[in-house]
Amino acid sequence: MKQVLLHSCCAPCSAPIIEWMLNNGITLTLFFFNPNIYPFDEYLKRKEECIRYAKSLGVEFIDGDYKHARWLEGVAGLEDQPERGLRCVECFKMRLKATAQIASERHIPLFTTTLTGSRWKSYRQIVEAGNWAASFADGIQFWDKDWKKGGLTERRKILLQKNGFYNQQYCGCEFSIRKE
Repeated sequence: MKQVLLHSCCAPCSAPIIEWMLNNGITLTLFFFNPNIYPFDEYLKRKEECIRYAKSLGVEFIDGDYKHARWLEGVAGLEDQPERGLRCVECFKMRLKATAQIASERHIPLFTTTLTGSRWKSYRQIVEAGNWAASFADGIQFWDKDWKKGGLTERRKILLQKNGFYNQQYCGCEFSIRKE
């Protein structure tokens, strides 16, 4: 049986991945670390939905720190970058390095992220950031599974409706909010 630390960005993206892991005999722990999310009310909505879903399934939930000011420092100078630009790469690295560190502390050999399930994000960038992050934690590997495949995108839509999840309309950071 595999043991995996799953970095979660939100409940709608996490639900089909969690379901898939549980159905495939994987023991998982959910890690919510998203200092990029803005404003703080948005962050709380997303976190509370993840907690609610994890609790309903008996999945352990780890709450990462919300240090938005530190995240802003990490992406300083990249504010005008487009989606899939260098700002996203730095954001992935920051979040996945923290995930690798938690995996190492808890002796969980594999970590992955719901971010690879997003159609708005670059799978290649996420995998590079995940492998980079894993290099800081001895004995820990990044599982580079593409969570958009195998019917999981369609399953996301079903679970979103079934669970009445709050469904955000932007990635999370203030620089990705769509201008109406």
